[in-house]
Order: sequence, then structure tokens, then C-alpha cells
Amino acid sequence: MLKCKTVWKKLAPLARASSTVCRQNVRRTGLNNGRTPALAPAAHMSTGAAGGGGGGGDNKLYVLLVGAALLGGGVYAYQTVRGDKQRYQDRLTEISSRPNKAAAGQPSAYIQSEAPAVEATETEEVHEQVSEPQAAPAAEESSPPAPAAEESSPPAPAAEESSPPAPAAEESSPPAPAAEESSPPAPEAEESSPPAPAAEEPAPSETTELPPAAEPVVEASTEEPAEQLAAPVVEDAVDSVPSPAKFPSHAPYLLIGGGTASFAAARSIRARDPGARVLIVTEEPDLPYMRPPLSKELWFSDDPRVTDTLRFKQWNGKERSIYFQPPSFYISPEELDSAKNGGVAVLTGKKVVHMDVRGNKVQLNDDTEISYDKCLIATGGVPRNLQVIERAGDEVMERTSLFRKIEDFKALDKVSRNVQSITIIGGGFLGSELACALGRRSTESGLEVIQMFPERGNMGKVLPEYLSNWTTEKVKREGVKVVAEALVKAVTYKDDKVEIQLKDGRVVKTDHIVAAVGLEPSVDLAKSAGLEVDSDFGGYRVNAELQARSNIWVAGDAACFYDIRLGRRRVEHHDHAVVSGRLAGENMTGANKPYWHQSMFWSDLGPDVGYEAIGIVDSSLPTVGVFAKATAKDTPKAATEKSGTGIRSESETEAVAISPVASSTPAPTVEHQKDDYGKGVIFYLRDKVVVGIILWNVFNRMPIARKIIKDGEEHADLNEVAKLFNIHED
Repeated sequence: MLKCKTVWKKLAPLARASSTVCRQNVRRTGLNNGRTPALAPAAHMSTGAAGGGGGGGDNKLYVLLVGAALLGGGVYAYQTVRGDKQRYQDRLTEISSRPNKAAAGQPSAYIQSEAPAVEATETEEVHEQVSEPQAAPAAEESSPPAPAAEESSPPAPAAEESSPPAPAAEESSPPAPAAEESSPPAPEAEESSPPAPAAEEPAPSETTELPPAAEPVVEASTEEPAEQLAAPVVEDAVDSVPSPAKFPSHAPYLLIGGGTASFAAARSIRARDPGARVLIVTEEPDLPYMRPPLSKELWFSDDPRVTDTLRFKQWNGKERSIYFQPPSFYISPEELDSAKNGGVAVLTGKKVVHMDVRGNKVQLNDDTEISYDKCLIATGGVPRNLQVIERAGDEVMERTSLFRKIEDFKALDKVSRNVQSITIIGGGFLGSELACALGRRSTESGLEVIQMFPERGNMGKVLPEYLSNWTTEKVKREGVKVVAEALVKAVTYKDDKVEIQLKDGRVVKTDHIVAAVGLEPSVDLAKSAGLEVDSDFGGYRVNAELQARSNIWVAGDAACFYDIRLGRRRVEHHDHAVVSGRLAGENMTGANKPYWHQSMFWSDLGPDVGYEAIGIVDSSLPTVGVFAKATAKDTPKAATEKSGTGIRSESETEAVAISPVASSTPAPTVEHQKDDYGKGVIFYLRDKVVVGIILWNVFNRMPIARKIIKDGEEHADLNEVAKLFNIHED
């Protein structure tokens, strides 16, 4: 506009002179009208001398000059106004983006997109009409240092080097310092950013206009150079806060649960797909480990540091750890995506709390989401407790232990060394194993160990009555006080003792209680995932391929599967976790194999008595037992010395006995061995068909038992079938 004024000042005298000449010519024409010829030319605007011969041409030239000047001034004014509007909008966009940058912890990049200050002063009148509501931009445009900063800064780092003059101009605005003082977090975040010291001071008025963004956002005006979006500032902002744990957001194979079933599945997946990337998510802080030694061999260790080392001697004398593999076997979760040959990663201390089966993703307890291609649920279960104990109050609960994990073993070991009496409620596998283990310790420390259960004998739900009674006597010989047919009515805390009142009036006083009354399958994900829970057996209901959905499998204690031989079942044993986990892993890689390899389970009542079982073993079924006299080699210790492993199911394969050779030794006459059940075979029948077998102190014969159940045939004489196990050999 200043240029326009300057031109107008030069042209105005000419225009006024031209108008005066024009008026004078008109008067002359009027006075001399009578003497003027009809074809006289029209009056000419001219400042030249009369009779010069070019007056008419000069007037036309002046008219053209004036018109051109007016037209040029109008075009210039229009372009200036239009440019100011565009710069005004760009400025507003840039200002609105600055709070997001401040919230992300990065220095605000000041965008010098306006015209130089000299040009701004020339167009002052038009710009005042457009940007009147915006005080800060006007102050910036009138700031003289701006051109110098722009001239002295190279093009690439213009956003960083040219930004200091802009805050200096804005500081002349009164509201700016107040806004700066009211928002200290932004300068602190920027002061921790060394790469860009020139841009550490944010525009004060910008950090308070909008709330901070939830995520780091990098925004820029359309006129901002690409160099201004460089990442180092964002990285510095991230470094100023604690870095969260990093793990992959996607896992081709996601295994929920860190127990035996998950490890068996991971090993099976890697065997069929060597480049597979497997992620195990476990709530426990430990890598996958085996649970049976927690209630067996660890209690018989002579190492005082056993709770720290978690290493034990097997019955055969060999030492090993309860962990399936050392930490070097696994890769870190951060390396899972980039591992060239894949691998198995374990994410410990994380729990899956929600499943989106349509979106193929899960949510962890820290709100992190992980997507998957195929997923295995192997969450196992949680130990049950008695309701009378849960209602007894905090003092009783503080003196009650449940037993399932490594931390439970460590806690019970500590308790057993600091109390005088421990009572185990439960007569199943776990309760009987713990009773025998603690009973051995009682002979050394004087610890009183009591075991109570509602059945008439130990393991009464599994063993036939005569064998249950014999087992009870065996447990008593281990130093355990057995209280049979005990139904707990109430539990109270009196005089520094826990009193257990039974329904028949008996009262048992103890220092500590161990509740071993069963396992509740973990089905917390059923609701969010829309998976079916079996109403009879509990657990996730799956088909014979252990599949709950097209890309979701379930294995281990939490699986209620369909056994093609024995029907719907749910099994809570180590070997079943191995077998079902292995099968699920194979099917996740496309095997499509049904459950047919019957899992076995075993229990040892110390190093001298143990048994292995397969199929449905329920004391309510009809049973037939064939026994023989035991020898020194018919013990768990001798069996492990022969097989070379303490976890007997680890020596299991899917092979079956094709042509078992029966013993040629004739069966002894039926004289019932006078309650001397040294070794033998117990058959469980349903509709005259063998559906379960227990091998009592008979070891390494499980393939034969598996084939008998698989055949599903009726047998007229089970004594002949028992010969297949060679129990009568010395």
C-alpha cells in the first residue's frame, strides 16, 4: 500500500492539471461555438503549449497512465489482502498446533511463513483490517529483528534458528509472560532436550490455549519445511520419562499361560515349524517349570538352599532343575519380531484379561493389546479353598496356605520350619503327597503333621476301598496322624491356635492349615471370548482336536475335551498337560489330529510306594485287582534308576504295545496276599469294558495299558490280561 500511495502522490498533480486543462478547453469550445467548424475535433487534454500540434495525443497518454495506475493499484491491493488472509490462516493453524507439540515434550518450532517486516509495514492498512483480532501476529510483523534473523539463517534449519526473535516479539504482549508463568511443565520438558537449545522456550500463550495431547503429536503448517518434522526432539521427550517394557504387538503363535501345556505346545510348534515365532504370556514371574517336584522330590532334598536353587535329586540320584529349560533357551520378547529363525519368548508377570476373538487380539492387565494369528489358552487352574475357612476371618486366612506355585512351596517350607503343627485338609493326590513329604520332615524336627479327609481312607475317590485303607496305613507309617471321615464344620482362631471343629464333634488344634481340596479351572476369559464352559466338568469345552474356535485351542487343566475313546473329560495331571499341549501345538500348525493318546498320571508316597494310572479311575466304578508280591525293584526309586528320569511321563512316547508278550509264569492261587499289596494291576470297568487302569508299583508298562483302553474290548478273564504286565516275574 505504501508503494501505491507513492505512485498516487506522483500522479495526482498530473491528474489535477489534466482536469484543469480539460475544463478550460471546454469553455473555449463553448465561447467559440459559432466560429468552430462542424467537424472540429473534440477538446484535448494537454499541458503543452497551444498550437504545439500534439495536445490531443498528450491528453490520451495521460488518461492511459492514470487508468493503468489505478488498475495496477487495485490489483496490488487485492493480491496484498489475499496474501494477508492466507498468512493469517496459516498463522492460526501454526498457533493451534503448538500446544500439541508442547504436550509431546518437544520444543515448539516457530514458523516464519509471513512476509518480511518491510513488506508488512507497506501493507499496514489492509493487514489491520484482516488480522485485527490477533494481537500477537501483529506484534510479530512489526518486529524489526525478524528480517535479520531470516537473512542470517540457512534454509534447512530455519525452524530452529529463526525462532528466538519471534518469542522476543511476543514478549511485548502483556498476556504472554503470565501464560508462561502458569505453565512450567512445558519448559521443563524442553530443557531436557539438548539437540535443539535454540527452540527451548515455547510460545507462552500457546501452551495454555489447548489441553495437552494424550500422545506425542507432530503437526506443522503447510508452509513448514520438511526438516522441521525431524524426530530427535520426540526421542528426547521419550527419554525424559521411564521407558515402558517393550514387547511385540503381534505374535503369530500366542500362548496364554506359562505352565506345562504351554511349554509342550511351544516345543511342538517349533518342531513342525522351525521358524515359528511363539510368545508365551504368563501371570507368574517364572519361566515354564514342572509342578510335580513341588510336592514330591523337593521336600526330600538335603540341600538347605533348595528353595533358592529349586534343584532336586530324583529317586535315581540324578540332579536337575524344575525348570524345563534354562533362560538361554528363550529369546527376549523384544527380539521376537526380528529373530531370523524365530524362537520362543516368555512375557512374565502379565495377565490376559480380555479376548477379542473377532479382532484376533488380547488385552493385558496393563491395557496393552497383542494381536495373534493363532492362540492357545492354557491357563490351568487355581486351588480351591473351603468356604468355612474363607468365612473364618483374616486371622485364620493368614494361617492357611493353598498349594500350586513355586511361591507356595517356598512359603510352606518356611512355615514348616517355624511352627509346631500343620494340618492338611484333603485326601487326594496333592494332600497325600504333602502329608508324606512333611511326615518325613517331622521325624527330624518334631513337627506334628495331621491329614484329614471326608473319605474312609486315603485317596478314597480314586482307589478301591481295600487299597485306600492300605494306603492310609502306609501314610501313617510316614509319621502322619490321619483323621478319616472328617467333615469340617467351622474354623476359629483361639489362644494362638487354629481350631478345626468337625461335624461329629471332634476338634483339631493346629498352627497352620494347608487346604488341598481340588482345583478350579481358570475360565475368566470365557465371557469376553464367548467360549463355552462345560457345566458338568468345568473348563473350556473343546472338540477332539482341542479346538474352541477356528483359531483358538485349549490344553491342560482348563480344557474339557472330547476323548474319542472315553467321551467328554477334563484331566488335572502333568502328563495330560504334556499330551494335550503337544497335540494342540501340532494342530495349531495344521495337523488336525484328534485326541487319542491317553495321558497317564502318577503319584508317589515317598520313594517306596508309587503308582501310575491311565483312563478313568473312579472308585465308584467296578474294579478288578490282580496283585503279586513286590521285590526290591518294584519301587519308584528303582523305576527311575532304570528309566533314567524322575518325571516318568517324560519317557512316554506315542508308541503302543503292538504284540505284548504275556508272562509264562502261572498266576498264583487266589489267596488275596493277606493285604500285602506289594504290586499289581487294578482294572476299572464300565459296561464290562476296561476304561481305566492303575499300575501299583508296576512301572514302564504304560503302552500296554494304553492299548487295552484303546481297543475297548470286553475281557472274560482279567487275570489273563494282567499277565501282559508281567507282574508275576521276580
